[in-house]
Amino acid sequence: MSVPLEHVLLLSVAIFAIGLACALFRRKFLFILLGVEIMLNAAGLALVAGSAVWRNPEGQVFWMLLAAIAAAEVAVGLSLLIHLHRRRHSGDVDELRSLRG
Repeated sequence: MSVPLEHVLLLSVAIFAIGLACALFRRKFLFILLGVEIMLNAAGLALVAGSAVWRNPEGQVFWMLLAAIAAAEVAVGLSLLIHLHRRRHSGDVDELRSLRG
């Protein structure tokens, strides 16, 4: 028994909306980063579901590329967060402007 593509895509859209809300309505950098990661995972879920339905491995290969890009994004984002916390003892997004220069 397989799950219909429409149900998986609906779940993917719901997860993407949760990630978007988290990224837009939070002021802490860590939560914004978490929201972006949730959105990337929702896009990956849609890719893998479409790949499984159409029996085409390109969607799964693209998901691997997306996972590598997400890992690099997390590494850069967490390094910015650590630098911000050491400098300003805060994780607020408004404090990122003080890291210039």
